[in-house]
Amino acid sequence: MKNDKIIYGDKKMGFSVDIRVVSSSGRSMFKIDRSGKLKCYVKSPPEKGLANREVIKLIAKSLGISRDMVHITRGLTSRKKRICIDVYMTYQQFLQAIGVEWQIDMFG
Repeated sequence: MKNDKIIYGDKKMGFSVDIRVVSSSGRSMFKIDRSGKLKCYVKSPPEKGLANREVIKLIAKSLGISRDMVHITRGLTSRKKRICIDVYMTYQQFLQAIGVEWQIDMFG
């Protein structure tokens, strides 16, 4: 995966990841699809930023960090989003934290 990016700016180091969001799914979870892309399923509808807020909350809770440390930097109104997390970690560490690292072996 080529999503291992360290972002320097505003004196913060961060990790960014591209995620496809499936809103109104009836569940809140992460999953790796057959093509190896990360998907985030959320219960909230894509209205008034509800799904975006749930994605941020789910990531922050999974990583044990504040919601203020998670930002959507691209795709506010799209299913495809780029998320920046103000924490230094690798993509593998991120996948482990959200509980999907085992899925890569199934499709990889």
